[in-house]
Formats: sequence, structure tokens, C-alpha cells
Amino acid sequence: MLLFLKSNIKQMSLNFLAWIIFGAMVGIIANIIDPYEAKGGLLGAVILGILGSILGGFLGNMIFGMGITGFNFPSFSIAVLGSLFLLLVGRVFGKAS
Repeated sequence: MLLFLKSNIKQMSLNFLAWIIFGAMVGIIANIIDPYEAKGGLLGAVILGILGSILGGFLGNMIFGMGITGFNFPSFSIAVLGSLFLLLVGRVFGKAS
């Protein structure tokens, strides 16, 4: 039982690290594509990438029947589009206030 818990915790920590790396890559690419100056630095890019991945995966699953499935090009593209959408929404509502 203890061995199972140890391996399960190790797998969870690897998944968490993978999401951070994936989010950083997606957030940095989205900030490069976006023509406006990025705010938040590397931490902001990681958060943007993770939230964009979640949003892109959700919307991609609803619209196309395909969400985030791992480190592959379709998942990466969906995550970048989700991050760009978040940047657009943030810019629209940021100027409104």
C-alpha cells in the first residue's frame, strides 16, 4: 500500500511539472505571437499557458471533439489558441475598466 502511494505521488508530481513546462512553452509562444507588450514575465506566461491550455482544451473538446491529449502538435495548437483568446479577452476587459 505504501509503495502504491509513493508511486502515485511521484506520478502526480511529474504531471504537475509537465503542466508547468507545457504552460510555460504555450504562454511564451502566445506572448510572442501577440503584438502587444506582455505583462507578468515568466510567471505570467506560465499561468497564461496553463489557463489557456485548460480553456483551449475545454473549447476544443466541445467544438472539435479533441482536447489536450499531451505533448503533441494538435494539443499545443489548441492551447496556444486558448491562451491567445485569454489575452484578447483580458485586453478587451482591461481597457473597459
